[in-house]
Amino acid sequence: MVVAALVFLPSAKAQVGNSKLGLFNHLDAAISTGSTGVGVDVTAPVGDYLALRAGFDFMPHFEMKMKFDIQMGDRKESKYDAAGNRVETKLDRMSKMMHDITGYQVDDQVDMIGEPSFYNFKLLVDVFPMKKNKHWHITAGCYWGPSTIARTYNTTEDMPSLLAVGLYNNIYDKVKAGEPITNYRGTEISISNETFTNALLSSGRMGIHVGNWKHNVVQTADERYSPSWMPDDAIPEGAIVYRKGTPYMMEPDENGMVKATMKVNRFRPYLGFGYGGRLLKNDNRYQIGFDCGVMFWGGSPSIVTHDGTDLMNDVENIGGKVGDYVDLARKFKVYPVVSLRIARSLF
Repeated sequence: MVVAALVFLPSAKAQVGNSKLGLFNHLDAAISTGSTGVGVDVTAPVGDYLALRAGFDFMPHFEMKMKFDIQMGDRKESKYDAAGNRVETKLDRMSKMMHDITGYQVDDQVDMIGEPSFYNFKLLVDVFPMKKNKHWHITAGCYWGPSTIARTYNTTEDMPSLLAVGLYNNIYDKVKAGEPITNYRGTEISISNETFTNALLSSGRMGIHVGNWKHNVVQTADERYSPSWMPDDAIPEGAIVYRKGTPYMMEPDENGMVKATMKVNRFRPYLGFGYGGRLLKNDNRYQIGFDCGVMFWGGSPSIVTHDGTDLMNDVENIGGKVGDYVDLARKFKVYPVVSLRIARSLF
């Protein structure tokens, strides 16, 4: 927009420079920084009391580190005894087994990286309610951008560990169902070692214990839904039921990854106010101002993992930094907008 304004500046100035109505008789280009990131915009007056502002804001790239614990079964084991000595857990034993079978080591923690992907186009109308004081303005308008505003994913260093978790769970499921591990040229290959299968079944599945289910969840082959009440005989055949209060165990996807995205509405109305004035004492070309308001982005964001679980609405008692981030996001029903803006008049 700024480049276009500079390109068409001579013809625009010739056409509207002498307008007596105050309609687009000058154009300001600006840069800004604030809670929506850094941005650029252009502003033109529409009469004596209105100005139209259009631009683009984006959040610079930065990363936040988080950690998840890997767990076996429904109960978290303590790594230390009453005297504070490190003890061997089921996860330790199975980790050694998976390393012997696959060559991959299962760590007891997974490092995650969170990063914003927050950018917006904006169209705003500034209203100057006071005839003699044009410094204060009330602003209404909208922001628009992608629904995904942040992402989190495991680090590259933890991919071998997550691949081992996926391999283990695949073996566990087949042993539990009494199925062969594979079929080679019509011959079924199974695990016949009774000690190994008993150890496998007594340990349970392996995954990342994020929190506990907030309500009953029914998972079918096609969809996941959360009935407020459903008798057991009404549950579809073959569906998996996650009961309220039981652990939510996040498992890696088919690519050995664990991921989550934070989502809000694409269309985000805005309402706020601001103040502007000259940046330099004797030069009207440069202006400085601030804006303060709220962006209505549809209530608390949803945080959806790769398996379709909404951590905001489906899971409770989330621990560690992840729980802190989820609790913080839950408080942002609207997004606060505070920005500092420096503008230069083009004509």
